[in-house]
Formats: sequence, structure tokens, C-alpha cells
Amino acid sequence: AEFYKTAFGFKELSRFGLDPGRPEQAPRPSGVFLTDGTLNIAILKFGADQTGVGLDFQGFHHFGVVVDGDIDAWTKRLESLGAPNITGRDDIPPGAHFELKFRGPDGVVFDISDRSWPGSAPSGD
Repeated sequence: AEFYKTAFGFKELSRFGLDPGRPEQAPRPSGVFLTDGTLNIAILKFGADQTGVGLDFQGFHHFGVVVDGDIDAWTKRLESLGAPNITGRDDIPPGAHFELKFRGPDGVVFDISDRSWPGSAPSGD
């Protein structure tokens, strides 16, 4: 996180997880959220392999898109284009930011949300 803060001026939004060095103890990934006001970066350590590449994977995990309109309609649209939904509403812990994850035809995971992520500009700005 320090590299991105120093190199690009990103601000730290939050740290989360029981111990960022021990993700197996966290119910969700541990990590740090950074933002420059437009782009948010989540630097994560996972306790479970979510993308089928192993826990020691380093690299691009997923990206997120804020969408306008009905999330269910977006889900149907994306699935009809060949991107299966890989997380459901029941997979989102209470109090967590709402997003649904999909796997694109190239295997890259992405998520959609109907509201901006913490620290980013509201949708449409």
C-alpha cells in the first residue's frame, strides 16, 4: 500500500481483517483500501481461493463497475453475454458494500454495484 500512496498520492480509506498477515483468520480477505477519488484499489490477502489460481497468486484479481439501473436486469444481461454470476446476495456479509461478482469470457472476475465504492466520486460525476 505504501508504494501506491507514495508514488501516486493515493489516500488510505481503511484496513480490515483480523490480522493482515494471517488471512486464514478473517471471514473475508484482509487488506487495505486506497483511493485517489476516482480509482479505488483493494490490496487483499485471501483466506480462500476465489478465482481458481491459488492463494499465492499475485496480480490482477478483479475489477468493479458501478452500473445504473436494476441489478437483477444487469445480472440477466451479463449472463446472457456469457458472464456467469459467481456470487449471490447471500454471499455478502452484513454491513459490507453490495456487489455481485461475475466471470468474464476471458476468465477475469469483475463485480457490479449500483452505488459507488467508499472514497470514490458518486456515479455520474
